[in-house]
Amino acid sequence: MLMLLCAAPPGIVAQQESPVSGQPERLVQTQMRNVTFRFSENVAVQIKSLNGALVPVGKNEIPVFDDKDSFNLRISSAEVAMDSSNLAVALNSYVFARPNSPLTHLSVSVEKGHLKVKGKLHEKKDIPFETEGNLIPTDGGKLRLHCEKIRALHVPVKGLMTLLGIDLGKLIQEGKVSGVTAQDDDLILDLEKILPAPHIEGKVVSVRVEGNNIIQIFGGSDAQPVKYVRAGNYMAFRHNRLRFGKLLMNDADLILIDMDRADPLDFFLEHYREQLSAGYTKVTSESGLRVYVKDYNKLHPAKAPANDKNRSGSPTPK
Repeated sequence: MLMLLCAAPPGIVAQQESPVSGQPERLVQTQMRNVTFRFSENVAVQIKSLNGALVPVGKNEIPVFDDKDSFNLRISSAEVAMDSSNLAVALNSYVFARPNSPLTHLSVSVEKGHLKVKGKLHEKKDIPFETEGNLIPTDGGKLRLHCEKIRALHVPVKGLMTLLGIDLGKLIQEGKVSGVTAQDDDLILDLEKILPAPHIEGKVVSVRVEGNNIIQIFGGSDAQPVKYVRAGNYMAFRHNRLRFGKLLMNDADLILIDMDRADPLDFFLEHYREQLSAGYTKVTSESGLRVYVKDYNKLHPAKAPANDKNRSGSPTPK
């Protein structure tokens, strides 16, 4: 990287370069293939394929790798899997993490193709509850857990609102719990708010369950099939401006490539510098960068969460 800084090609410029204005010109096109994308140590999704863009948010003019709150990941088309244990961690650590949260000790499992959610109702003296149902996409592209069975203290109850009670039910129904709302006897899960930064923007058009994995297909009327830019496991970023570390790329042409093609690229944005420094970089004849990176779980194997046992040659079963 030191050699790269000393011989930066024309596409890489100093940070003092004036920002590009205009929202469309600020988007950095991205494509991913066979990637384990970590939002935290214990929350990750498996990306089989993805087309989309990094979108600057707030006052940020460009996406900055060193600031995960500087951009969102806008998905135009993708196949993304999240296992049930990761969803449970996200619910406990982010959605219902505040003191005196109405729901606590949540667990999520898959049984016979149905999603089962268990937990405790804090506002009702921590009585245990569980719901079971099917996942289906909503018209707005979110995930609907259609609750077919609802129990409290192992006794069936009439409906979700009966279980939650007036105060708690109103709280969730009105959307005052980030990422989760209630509609009749269904729970609506919003991945844009459930997962930590960088936040996902996109529309889920179909969902299926395979093993413990919840597999979501993102798309829309204008979604195009993914045409891979190369073989192997990688994350590609192209066009407009992108900053990472001390480097700022104009007309970005950056591809992060897995050094070990035997399993998905394990990428953790908070530790991307370590992953880059453990690999090596090549400059193309068109001033692009090809960075061969080491998997995060191979840098810190002791920190790899238990769900890594599900990792295989591809992030989701075929």
